[in-house]
Amino acid sequence: MIAPRLIVGLGNPGPEYADTRHNAGFWFLARLTRALGIDMASAARFFGNVGRAGDCWFLAPATFMNRSGQAAGALARFYRITPEETLVVHDDLDLPPGGIRLKKGGGNGGHNGLKDVQSALATPDFWRLRLGIGHPRALGLNQQVVDFVLSRPRAEEAAAIERALERCLAAWPALVAGEYEKAQRTLHARD
Repeated sequence: MIAPRLIVGLGNPGPEYADTRHNAGFWFLARLTRALGIDMASAARFFGNVGRAGDCWFLAPATFMNRSGQAAGALARFYRITPEETLVVHDDLDLPPGGIRLKKGGGNGGHNGLKDVQSALATPDFWRLRLGIGHPRALGLNQQVVDFVLSRPRAEEAAAIERALERCLAAWPALVAGEYEKAQRTLHARD
């Protein structure tokens, strides 16, 4: 078991993006750090807001989504954190609102934030906590993907995502211990 030493929540900075689907990674990170009593502070050298608990770092990049790797790579290199010790939390179009998947490695599914993190870490072999936001076509919406991810979820979608975030918090003790299979049982159980 290799416990994570870096938790990166993906999203776009700024109040105009705060409640948009693309910020699901930020939503989880904010709830987690609040629950753990971790203060996040701006760290220019890491291009984001950073917090720490023991040997585990928490990072919310202050760059836009497609430059998330700049922040993740800078912190990982400085503290010599390997990709295997990195957990990236992000929104996922391929999962319905409220769906969750925890996996290691894989492609980026067209997610520009993941693509940039893969480039910065020089590998796709890091852990991902995928938070489902649904796809506009699957949800019966006549909306382009870019407009969809940069808009607020509808009430029923927001409620499903909120329940998923609570399950993620419940799985945190297993995640932080590097017990990924145990965490998967908690996270994947109710899909």
